[in-house]
Amino acid sequence: MMEESTVSKSVERLSEAERHAESERRKGVARTIGRFIRGKPLGAIGALVLILLLFFALTADMLAPYGFAQTDVPNRLSSPSSDHYFGTDEQGRDVFSRVLYGAQTSVIIALTAIATMTAIATTLGIVSGYFGGWFDLLFQRVIDIWLALPGLIFVIFVASIFGASTIMLALVIGLLMAGGSSRLIRSATISIRESLYVESARAVGASHFRIISRHLFPNVSAVIIISASVQIGSVILLESSLSFLGFGPPPPMPSWGRMLREAQLYMHQDWYLAVFPGLAITATVFGMNMFGDALRDVLDPRLRGSR
Repeated sequence: MMEESTVSKSVERLSEAERHAESERRKGVARTIGRFIRGKPLGAIGALVLILLLFFALTADMLAPYGFAQTDVPNRLSSPSSDHYFGTDEQGRDVFSRVLYGAQTSVIIALTAIATMTAIATTLGIVSGYFGGWFDLLFQRVIDIWLALPGLIFVIFVASIFGASTIMLALVIGLLMAGGSSRLIRSATISIRESLYVESARAVGASHFRIISRHLFPNVSAVIIISASVQIGSVILLESSLSFLGFGPPPPMPSWGRMLREAQLYMHQDWYLAVFPGLAITATVFGMNMFGDALRDVLDPRLRGSR
């Protein structure tokens, strides 16, 4: 009986210690979030915009009162009302629903493009910076040509040949933006490869793959995250520009840029057709840029306390 009582008390103490540790961890997370909000209020607003964008994209099917292609011809070009919160367009489609589904389109393209950009830039940047020599020299000349390509014209050229599907558009945008990001990752890799712990790993016979995966990649991950976060707004803005020019995702898939294009003929009388998708683009790009800047300041030790 005494042994059972002792074991029971030990289990209770262990459970209490685990609960205390979990409570302290939650308090630490709350304090970190609080410091971020106080120190980077614009970054906190940007994070809120990102959360709302993801929320609207994931719940567009539930929040939208109408389908994005559903028409109400008798009420075409009607002003905002209780039936149509943002009014209707020239085909009688609900503008509020199309703005919500436009967020879905923007999130799909942004995430796919950023994932493509990050994968290509990380691979090329780390390999080029680590090995150096003739490979790095050749790689940098290719990147010079890469960066010299006029971005918007290049994407339009590819879209006109292969078609402007949502995934194709995202992949081309990600490929286009990978060149600049790879330069940042390469620079970080070059500064780290001369560190003592990398030299020690080489001295004990560690393979190139082990050095890259265990020593280089973890130490350039902050640069990778910063590069990805600051490019989200640029991807959404580029996609909106392409849609405005008629090279975005094919209809009837809604896009904020296409909504602005369709509103040109009616915006003088029906202002809401351009205002609501324009506000969506402005708020999203502003929020993503503010969040990316704040994340850069937090993750880059050289910038801590400088602002």
